[in-house]
Amino acid sequence: MDPHQHFKDKLDQEHTWPSVYMFKFVVPKSSERAVRKLFQEETFQTRDSRKGNFIAFTMKKMIFSSDEVVAIYEKASKITGLIAL
Repeated sequence: MDPHQHFKDKLDQEHTWPSVYMFKFVVPKSSERAVRKLFQEETFQTRDSRKGNFIAFTMKKMIFSSDEVVAIYEKASKITGLIAL
């Protein structure tokens, strides 16, 4: 069984594909480049943490299926220190 099936089912219930999906991540400053590389073609908003040790990213991307959302989260999960919101 697909370990992400429950998440994909929820996405499919709440979205009609294609749809704009919002991704939000917080990473240590040292991982900023990896997030930018993952979303290199997208425009995103960033905000530094109060002490400047972390950076928050918000991106909106046209997505064509729940499988695409899961694939992006899987790639993002390999980034050191990433927190998906």
